[in-house]
Amino acid sequence: MRIGIDARMYSSAFTGIGRYVHELIDHVLKYDPENEYVLFFNEPYFSQFKIPRGGVEKICVNAKHYSTREQTVFLKKLLDAKLDLMHFTHFNAPILYRRPSVVTIHDLTLSFFPGQKMTSFLHRTAYHFTISSIIRRAKKIIAVSQNTKEDIKKLFGASEDTIKVIYLGVNKEFRFIEKPEPRRRAVTPPFSMNRRAALKRHKRMRPEPRAVDSDFILYTGNWRSHKNLVNLIRAFAMVKKKYASPLELVITGKEDPWYPEVKEAVRKDGLSKYVKFVGLVSDQELIELYNAAEIFVYPSLYEGFGLPALEAFACHTPVCASYASSIPEICGNAALYFDPHKVTDVAARILELLENPGKKAELVRNGLEQLKLFSWEKMARETLEIYTSAIL
Repeated sequence: MRIGIDARMYSSAFTGIGRYVHELIDHVLKYDPENEYVLFFNEPYFSQFKIPRGGVEKICVNAKHYSTREQTVFLKKLLDAKLDLMHFTHFNAPILYRRPSVVTIHDLTLSFFPGQKMTSFLHRTAYHFTISSIIRRAKKIIAVSQNTKEDIKKLFGASEDTIKVIYLGVNKEFRFIEKPEPRRRAVTPPFSMNRRAALKRHKRMRPEPRAVDSDFILYTGNWRSHKNLVNLIRAFAMVKKKYASPLELVITGKEDPWYPEVKEAVRKDGLSKYVKFVGLVSDQELIELYNAAEIFVYPSLYEGFGLPALEAFACHTPVCASYASSIPEICGNAALYFDPHKVTDVAARILELLENPGKKAELVRNGLEQLKLFSWEKMARETLEIYTSAIL
């Protein structure tokens, strides 16, 4: 077969869809030496990608999502490639492409939480038309969780037999970093490491750089409304009043001007000294943050998969998470859950975990077991099976 893969979101960084596309291509080319592959890139990854073996071709399209070039230039290059099967790794695809295709649906966040960037009628119409079109045309649909599969069926009427759940993996770079102290955080608190050393490189990212020397809880991700950051900040204010030791909240991610309520919540609760916005962090810095944190908090109202929780598991970091959408499916018995809509419940569960060394140790052990269900190798092999079934 001659198989195409949409690599326009390809990225080696530890980010959701970009990392998925990177691992998909890496592992599929490794496990399938027989079929030919055509990879469609945007710059700069078109120039950076090195073809690993014969039978692989790369094509530069430079077509952004929701753009005219996506519907014209990308379409023409797809048709010229004369593919037996095309894998769209995100729902954005040329609506006039009618040859056999597979699509991966990572989540339906925009259907439930359009956010402040998708308020216009034009944007919402374009989104709905694009995603419904590819779901209707695709021979097979890959959903990254059972929760996403059920959402696809409910919102778009896709049939059960066209959707296959294929879980993502977690990268081996996420690991427990051995500390010079003989004690481990999950066994004998309070676990203390030199946070100044772990966070000193973030100083350049903060207007008023200050190292974090106290215990801290961690949030990593973007600032959109479904991430529930405001409720997390309000809950942190409650926790701080009751927690016996100094405590801070570290929030990663680029500041989003569309969501000023995040920093407004910090100012309103008088938490400016205790909530650290460290900005975008490198892959290694993210691993260090997971390792240094007392707990990782995942307060989302909706997630298609929940990769950050797996990353925390791999770093032996206890997880306190929202009981919403796919999160319980992915985390299993390796997280302490809260109702994300109730600030008091969020605060109570965070405080419970911070003060309970036995529970921390239990969640760390359960997290390592839960990780065994997920791997990029398994994802690639199951995807190859989808390719075959889509052509038959």
